[in-house]
Order: sequence, then C-alpha cells, then structure tokens
Amino acid sequence: MLSLLFTSPTATFLCSISKTLSIKSTLTRTLPFFTASITTMSVNLQSHAFAGNPLRSKTLKPTDPLSPTLALETLKTQLLDNTHQLSSINFRVLPFRKGRPLASSSGDGDLVPNWHLRWISLADFRSFLASSRVELSGESLVYLGSRSEEDVVYWAVDVSEENNLINVLGSKRFCFVELRTLMVATDWTDERAMGDLAIAGHARALLEWHNLARFCGHCGAKAVPAEAGRRKQCSNELCKKTIYPRVDPVVIMLVIDRKNDCVLLSRQSRFVPRMWSCLAGFIEPGESLEEAVRRETWEETGIEVGEVVYHSSQPWPVGPNSMPCQLMVGFFAYAKSLEINVDKAELEDAAWHSREDVQKALMVAEYKKAQRTAAAKVDQMCKGVEKGQNLSADFNVESGELAPMFFPGPFAIAHHLISSWVNQSSTIGVEALWKQPSSSLSNL
Repeated sequence: MLSLLFTSPTATFLCSISKTLSIKSTLTRTLPFFTASITTMSVNLQSHAFAGNPLRSKTLKPTDPLSPTLALETLKTQLLDNTHQLSSINFRVLPFRKGRPLASSSGDGDLVPNWHLRWISLADFRSFLASSRVELSGESLVYLGSRSEEDVVYWAVDVSEENNLINVLGSKRFCFVELRTLMVATDWTDERAMGDLAIAGHARALLEWHNLARFCGHCGAKAVPAEAGRRKQCSNELCKKTIYPRVDPVVIMLVIDRKNDCVLLSRQSRFVPRMWSCLAGFIEPGESLEEAVRRETWEETGIEVGEVVYHSSQPWPVGPNSMPCQLMVGFFAYAKSLEINVDKAELEDAAWHSREDVQKALMVAEYKKAQRTAAAKVDQMCKGVEKGQNLSADFNVESGELAPMFFPGPFAIAHHLISSWVNQSSTIGVEALWKQPSSSLSNL
C-alpha cells in the first residue's frame, strides 16, 4: 500500500485549494489539458505538475551535436583542454544538494516573487569548484536535454559532498530549495515556472537513481554512467549489463458509488488533521493496472470494484530517495459493494462522502495564499533571511471557517481525480474515454 506523501507539517498549506478544477482527459498521446476555476484567479494548466518537460520534447539523432553522446564528447574536451571556443554549443549546469535544486528568486515591489532554476555556465561552475577538492568530470554530469534554437545543452550534477559551495552560491543569493517547496511556490499560470518544475523533477529523479544504482544487480560489480548519465552499465567485462533508470508505478483511484452519488476517501495516520485522499498502491509483478486497482481497494477497504476507467498519469519525483520517481496512474473505479472494512494496518479510516460534501471541501481552502506564502519563503531563503529556520514549521494557511475535510492541492493527481468527479457532467463523459473497445475495460 502506498503512503501518500502529504504527511509533513507543511501538508496543511501544501494541500490548499480554493475551488474545483475541471479536467478534460483523453486517452491520446497528447498531454491532458486542465481548465481551472478558482475564487481569486483563473488557471490554465497545460499538464500535470512535473509533466510537460520542455527539454524532453523529442529524441535527437545520434549525429546531432546536441545529442547526449556527442554533447558529452564536446563537454569532456572542454573540461580537459580548459578551452571554451571549440564549439558553438553552450553548456548550462544545475547543481543539486541532497535532492534540492539550486534556485533563485526575483520580485518587483509588491509583486509576488517568482522562483527560477539557477543554471550556471560550465566556466562559472568550474570557477566555483576551484577552491574545493572536487574535480568536475563528464561522468559526474547527467544529461537533461537541449534547446536546439539556442544551441544549449543542460546538465545536472550532485554537489552534496561539497560544503564550500553553500557559502559561495549563497553570496550570490542562490539557494538549494526542497523540490516540494518549489512545487507549492509555483505559479500555475506561468508556463516557464511549470517547465522549470518539470525539469527539476526529472533531474532529481535521475540523480537520486544514480546514487542508488551504484552496483550491478547481476554480478555485484561497480556500475558506471553510460549515455551521458541516462543509463548505467556494469563495469565487469564479462557482464556489461545495461541498467535503466528506476520508475515505480503506482495506481491511484477514486472509488465511486454511482447509485448513491458518493466517493470513497481514506485517511492515513500520518495525514494532518482533516485531510482525506484517494486510495493508492504500488503495482505488483505480473499484475495489470486494473487488477492492482481492484486488489488494493479490496485489501484496504473491503470494497469490491468492477469497472475501472483510466483518467490520466503523473510523474511524481518528490517521494523518498529510495523511490526516485513514482509514476502515478489515475483511475475512476466503480464499486460493486458498499460495506467498508478498513485494514487498520494500512489506513486510519475510510468513508463514503457525498458530492455535496466533497464540493464544499474543494471550495474552502485558499490555494493562492499558500502559493504566495511558499514563494515568499523561497525568496527569503535565497536572500539569506531566517537561515536555519525549519520552513515546514510555520506554513499554516487558514481560510477563516475550517471545512470538515480537505484534499491534496492541484499539484497532485489525487486532487484532479476528486475535482473531476465533482464536475463529471463535463469530464468523465469525455467521448474519447468511452469510445474504447469494450474488451479493453474489465468487468463492465
């Protein structure tokens, strides 16, 4: 069973949202498009948070100078020769420290600050490392992608062991910020910020995977980077197995009682008070997505599920380091039984909630206030204000009258499943969804 990752002291403000978001999902290869209606603003989301990475739009041919292999060769040449005029390609590096990307913040007067990923040129990054014992090499950098229109290649690097960089970069008002904090601080109307969030999520997932996959699982020999860090390979000449980045698939489902117009929501003991969410769980070997939905629902709540309908999916790179990137695959699951029998080892509680109660909960919290609060905290961190403060300790967003319950915010697929059901007249009945062959849906 999956422990949904909203259990920290920040969860009260992380999970804030002011009104329902109406989602239109299709089963095409294009990204889902979301239209949101919020009390204080209108938001158009082009994709789920952490999806829509602008550096991963296409795979370059091996002969392209910006492709991983050729770009790495050019990078190594520049590192060895200390020459930066050998190519027209520009290299930009994004440092990470303990899973936190380097960021900066900008604001103008009374405007809400906006955070940015702080890319550093290869030459500047080498100068930052000059006073340290760290030797930059092609093997330490991980290829993220490129922008052909700018002849720029982007890389990520883990500098967790280099403490001197904190002061060096801090003097320039740069700061390593938790990805979760950046997630909440993101202005959903800002296409650039959403792209930065997706890039940072991709980079963190790759770097954390590199830290995990140090040895070959077949023979135990050391695993070394390959394909510019996008893969690893066993160093044993008799083995040479290729090791691919780890992705942990998870089903997350909103269980629906059609007859009584209710949904099944659950609580875990680690949730903050009043927070409810969807059921979720990891997929087991030899199991289909639909089977995982039915098994997890039955194991945790005793509810039998029949029809299972795909909604959308979301990369989720903000989990624990041991699971560098989960892929959340969202479904609507239609109940065939209604009596709940909660597995107390997995859940604290589970209950049916009416459409009216769910709609009220979606309309109470103030997401915009939470976003501004998080953005201001990132700005303070980058300016060196309140150093040493636990920023997760004072993020509490009150909305006046507290609702009996609330849900994860719009950065989470759980929120979109719930709000989509509330607006089912325009979402669940999407033509593309129901035009699937009947054989593709089990137990209709």
